[in-house]
Amino acid sequence: MTVTERFLRYVSFDTQSDEESATVPTTDKQKVLGQLLAEELSSLGLSNAHMDENGYVYAWLPATPGCEGIPCLGLISHMDTAPAAPGANVKPRLVQYTGGDLVLNEDLGLVMRAEEYDSLSRNIGKTLIVTDGTTLLGADDKAGAAEIITAMEHLITHPEIRHGRIAVGFTPDEEVGRGADHFDVSKFGAAVAYTVDGGELGELEYENFNAAGARLTVHGLNIHPGSAKNKMKNALLIAIELAGMLPPAETPAHTEGYEGFYHLQGMSGDETTAALSYIIRDHDRDKFQARKETMTRICAYLNDKYGAGTIDLDIQDQYYNMKEQIEPHMYLIHRAKAAFRKAGVTPVEVPIRGGTDGARLSYMGLPCPNLSTGGFHFHGPMEYIPQSSLETMVEVLVHLVREA
Repeated sequence: MTVTERFLRYVSFDTQSDEESATVPTTDKQKVLGQLLAEELSSLGLSNAHMDENGYVYAWLPATPGCEGIPCLGLISHMDTAPAAPGANVKPRLVQYTGGDLVLNEDLGLVMRAEEYDSLSRNIGKTLIVTDGTTLLGADDKAGAAEIITAMEHLITHPEIRHGRIAVGFTPDEEVGRGADHFDVSKFGAAVAYTVDGGELGELEYENFNAAGARLTVHGLNIHPGSAKNKMKNALLIAIELAGMLPPAETPAHTEGYEGFYHLQGMSGDETTAALSYIIRDHDRDKFQARKETMTRICAYLNDKYGAGTIDLDIQDQYYNMKEQIEPHMYLIHRAKAAFRKAGVTPVEVPIRGGTDGARLSYMGLPCPNLSTGGFHFHGPMEYIPQSSLETMVEVLVHLVREA
């Protein structure tokens, strides 16, 4: 089976995770694809391929004769897709892109406009796998799964390629931040690993945001507007005041690269009670700490102004920059760059403006930088992936795991 055939098969499964769910995994439908992946790995000849009770898939490709002493290397991707756009009834289509606007759905007038999506100009002349404009595609991260399994099949059918033991893992719930929650690092057995979960072909990521989530509750005092003078304490207005005290140019819409931000995710309430939720991000650990302290000081100021207990603040760290854990293992980065170059791809180091399973796994004792899958515009109906990128990433993975 080709990598494209695998990918098209996998995207037919609805595997959206659910951030509101408390189950493990957050949706049972992820297990349907998980079981298929385990069975496929087993049929290819990987050892002990199985899905555990939490929806995690594990399998191992034995070392070729004479390579048993090479430390085990892991390859990981996730099975779930983001809740941000519909993930059921995906209708992928292969299009030979010749330039200009790309019509996804003529009946509904859904068009990917070249002036809005500049990545299209870099893919003229390629065959693109696109959606019909009504759902996401699922290349994040079913492309990674297809690439990993196709690379394993290639190694099995080419026993002359020498390699150490390879651990393969597929996780649920990455898109809702829980992909590493129940990953069994000890059972996985790899000394180091790579997640295959990045974007454009050639991207190599080993730096990501330090991340925290902040929940704020504003307690007001509601008085009838006709007699409210000097009495009412409007929770909504205090919430707006709080939001306005944060640096206005430090939001996602104003930042890029290594620049951090405060991002207001949700705001609701009335005069009596208002709630705000923020995510706080920065690559630099000291600046990350300073951002949390800024929010704490603002809340303290407003509590002094309006009375103790007006604002409750709860800040919880979510994950940290994997760079701290990767730097002692920089050979992983050199190895990945060499694999890209052998496949004819120029590697590009890109800081992740978000998180990845690899970041959390790196702090769980499994150094785990992130590799590209080749896709674009994840989490939305304009998502696409060049067919050639799928094929090239298989080649990259084969170069990555083979004995030098």
